[in-house]
Amino acid sequence: MSTRRRAREIVLQLLYEADVNGQRSADSTRAFIRSRLQGRNALTTFSESLLWGTLEHREVIDQHLSRLAARWSLSRMAVTDRNVLRLGVYEILFSDTPGRVAVNEAVVLAKRYGNKDSTRFVNGILDRLLKESEAGELPVTAKSTAEE
Repeated sequence: MSTRRRAREIVLQLLYEADVNGQRSADSTRAFIRSRLQGRNALTTFSESLLWGTLEHREVIDQHLSRLAARWSLSRMAVTDRNVLRLGVYEILFSDTPGRVAVNEAVVLAKRYGNKDSTRFVNGILDRLLKESEAGELPVTAKSTAEE
């Protein structure tokens, strides 16, 4: 398993936990990431940027997910699928990860941690978002409108 993939798995665990139980303290989160990645600094930094970025942009990410998953409310989605999607959307829209890599990594996480339908569901939504993003056709979100 690639080391970045392992970092994404840890971020998924923390996103899942934050979704179900509420967010841990920043110190506890850092300690958890560091221990799971055996103190590897570059991976710890990568994990933290994914986690904090996803949480920081969660409102905008959820708006995109609600729009793209027209027949599924966020609350109806499996918790794992919802958080794999959040991580994927963050990577596509807000990180330096190439879009196709972000989609592929999210599909791998969905395959490993979701149910039999998760891979198609995650791939379909993220692929649509990636195509919109690449074509410059992303709708303006409420948060981005307020910031302008």
